[in-house]
Amino acid sequence: MKDLDCVVKNGTVVTAAATFAADIGIRGETIAAIGLGLEGDQILDAAGLYVLPGFVDSHVHLQMTVGDMRTADDFASGTIAAACGGTTTIVDFTSNLRGDDLARGAVLRRREADNHVAVDYNLHLTLADASDATMAALPLLAREGYASAKLYTTYDGLRLDDHEILTLLEATSRCGILPLVHAENHAAIQYLTADLLRQGKTAPEYHPLSRPPEVEAEAAHRVLALAGLVKAPVFIAHLTCRQTLEAVRMARGRGQQVYAETCPHYLLLSDRLYKQEGFQAAKVVLSPPLRAEENCEILWTALRQGELQSVSTDHCPWNYASQKVRGRDSFARIPNGAPGIETRMPLLLHEAFNNRRLPLERLVEVCSTAPARLHGLYPVKGTIAVGSDADLVFFDPHRPVTLSQATLHQDVDYCPFEGTTVQGYPSTVMLRGQIIVRDGKYVGHAGQGRFVPAQPFRYA
Repeated sequence: MKDLDCVVKNGTVVTAAATFAADIGIRGETIAAIGLGLEGDQILDAAGLYVLPGFVDSHVHLQMTVGDMRTADDFASGTIAAACGGTTTIVDFTSNLRGDDLARGAVLRRREADNHVAVDYNLHLTLADASDATMAALPLLAREGYASAKLYTTYDGLRLDDHEILTLLEATSRCGILPLVHAENHAAIQYLTADLLRQGKTAPEYHPLSRPPEVEAEAAHRVLALAGLVKAPVFIAHLTCRQTLEAVRMARGRGQQVYAETCPHYLLLSDRLYKQEGFQAAKVVLSPPLRAEENCEILWTALRQGELQSVSTDHCPWNYASQKVRGRDSFARIPNGAPGIETRMPLLLHEAFNNRRLPLERLVEVCSTAPARLHGLYPVKGTIAVGSDADLVFFDPHRPVTLSQATLHQDVDYCPFEGTTVQGYPSTVMLRGQIIVRDGKYVGHAGQGRFVPAQPFRYA
């Protein structure tokens, strides 16, 4: 085929369906041909490399304000870090709270991201109430390209009561919007936290005791039961443990449409980190917390068997020295969250390629194709196919890299995986046919990313 702007030659292509040798022809921003012997104006030699679809991180928190604090990564630094780790599309959140205008919240959030993002993006709507204004805005926003929404069962200003959850589940289902749920029992967290503090147990090591697996599983059971009443699909965010996985299994056994994600820190880290000396454990104060180590293999097995649909980061970076330290006298005041937007794919590629945790095709499925499908971005994103955006990652399986805060692009003062060596790393990353990472270095420009409207939720 002639008149191709660029051809990626000699690589091993990996999609969610197959691994095969092929050239990829690019015209403009999209993939125009896949085959052998393609020629074009520019040739990129991928010999010895795997060519993967750009990865989709469907759960990140960039430039997020909580009280008088803002997360360490803004839209520019966070998406540059994402790109360097092989992620070419993110899904963040609108930042409205209870009583705020939902539609205006979407407009304001777009203004913060546009002209700053280094990769493409979409937004989950944050549903902090079920007011008349919120209900009226939902179908309009669905038509504007918002196809997912976050519901919280905890956190002041965000948590919903059961009546609101029922109302919003029914409304989102009707509009073609997939509801994501942060499932933790708010009353139980309050009770357990107060009891621990009353006993003088204020250190970070007590954080997981304030939010044990039962707290997560109860909220998941309850939301799934409510969803069953109105026949609404549900996506359980950041699933961490056996108990919540059992809740998902039970709902599916009832015939419900349930999806779930987990995160690299739940696959690779455990609650042993809360036993670190001094205040170091504050670095992994996140919610839900890290769990007992046996849950890691349970989650890997669930990924392999298709019980979990995606792996996202829940990237929520707070600086240890200036922000996490606010909770030195009480774990309840430590800002919850940890960084991971750049390290997700190097860690998971290492586990897949070297430790055989997942077949590479399954890794592409859970980190690119399924997130794109679930959030209305497929087939523009999430695959290597004619007509799809030319978002490509060249993975060098022979390149060892030791992860370190000092060399990562995440704008935060620590890395939960400090000192971990991965065998294999993204070497080149393309966004819509343009190279934005070369030899591991960001070479794109500010604002190169753009908002990608999502299609209504239809994934079954």
